[in-house]
Amino acid sequence: MTTAAAQLTAATAQRHLLLHMTANGSLGDEGEDLLVVQRGEGPYVHDADGRRYIDGLSGLYCCQLGYSYGGEFAEAAERQLRELCYSPLWTGSAHPSAIELAERLSRIAPVDIEHTFFSSGGAEAVETAWKIARRYHTLRGEPGRTKAIARRGAYHGLTIGTLSFNDDPGLTEPYGPPAIDTRFVSNTNRCGLAPEFADDEVYTAWLLAELEAAILTEGPETVAMLIAEPVQNRGGCITPPLGYWQGLRALADRYGFLLVADEVITAFGRIGEWFGGDRYGARPDMITVAKGITAGYAPLGATLVGTKVTEVINRPGAVLNHGYTFAGHPLSTAIALRNLEIMERDRILDNVRGLQGDLAERMAALKDLPIVGDVRGTGFFYSCELTGDLDDGAFSAKARTELIGDLIPRRLREAGLLARVYNRSAPLVQIAPPLISDRTLLDRIAAIIAGTLAEASSRI
Repeated sequence: MTTAAAQLTAATAQRHLLLHMTANGSLGDEGEDLLVVQRGEGPYVHDADGRRYIDGLSGLYCCQLGYSYGGEFAEAAERQLRELCYSPLWTGSAHPSAIELAERLSRIAPVDIEHTFFSSGGAEAVETAWKIARRYHTLRGEPGRTKAIARRGAYHGLTIGTLSFNDDPGLTEPYGPPAIDTRFVSNTNRCGLAPEFADDEVYTAWLLAELEAAILTEGPETVAMLIAEPVQNRGGCITPPLGYWQGLRALADRYGFLLVADEVITAFGRIGEWFGGDRYGARPDMITVAKGITAGYAPLGATLVGTKVTEVINRPGAVLNHGYTFAGHPLSTAIALRNLEIMERDRILDNVRGLQGDLAERMAALKDLPIVGDVRGTGFFYSCELTGDLDDGAFSAKARTELIGDLIPRRLREAGLLARVYNRSAPLVQIAPPLISDRTLLDRIAAIIAGTLAEASSRI
């Protein structure tokens, strides 16, 4: 039963709040389709009516620690705000918590990643990586390196610059031609490919050959950087084959472009490592992070930059003419420092490493359901790619509307689970539970998905 207070809150939102990535005009005059999340505890959130849900997506891949550390973060925030509420990282000015966090990140980052440029979020971090790449090449006497390479289906942000690294016309076409000339190559999704690509060596060789051909076609001297996620979020938790990241490094070295690992989602424990690329032997020149760096308790993004790059952009007299007003805000960096402290103290990475095998087993069992075409992921990051009622596995318009648009998201929520249901060309159900989740909770998440998809299968 929806309370009058909850109805009023939803209706007020409908009249005054523009939601992101939302058909705002389709929520109903009184906002009846709006989920208003009011509070959280542990791995759960409660809506305005008091209903409790498992936060199966960690907010938006942010709340690594769930919602039970508010007291500790409040203490860190109060101490910082009593000492210094704001100071910019601008024109030769800095403040202690940003300095300490930059040093702390250098200790957990991959080898040769020693510097940090702070921003306010993930898109800004990616935009920063592009501008640093351009500055790097220009200072080296190669201003003609103006192109980027990204992977099909990937998502790297919604600013005008980062939109260039997306190939989804639904995201890009409303805003005109891309700001950055970007060439797209295959991601590492094997679903539906020929059987020989099940072999890592064969698949990696094919992917790298395609990439090298694209580089040569564009002209190696025109390529500034390649950006890729260690595990690609969009398209459904797409993991790389063995040798893939080593191959990217070799091509970057051979042709002189910079390699950027977009770890806005995969960093800070999501797949059991401080940085997801560590699991795959990645050696990027830059790493973009956000989301889990503060466990969702404050906004913060960062671009971590390798010494090969900083040796060029930090030449005496060279100006890094780029910045953001609230980048590395004292409150956000203080909270990020406390987050890293808690993650180490409470052995959060060990929890993911210890339970990831159980979650993998439970998720793999979903492949037995007729509607599930593939299950992908690692750590606490998984998706089910769904297959439909048509001969080629696609969904008819009727099935897509009834199952992907209605039944599956509705049943998941009714069962008390917030997960992501993509209603795109290849529909997906995705989870990224808080890293504090125990075995019982992970089993419950998998069971809810199994029950929901079993019912959906019976409707195919």
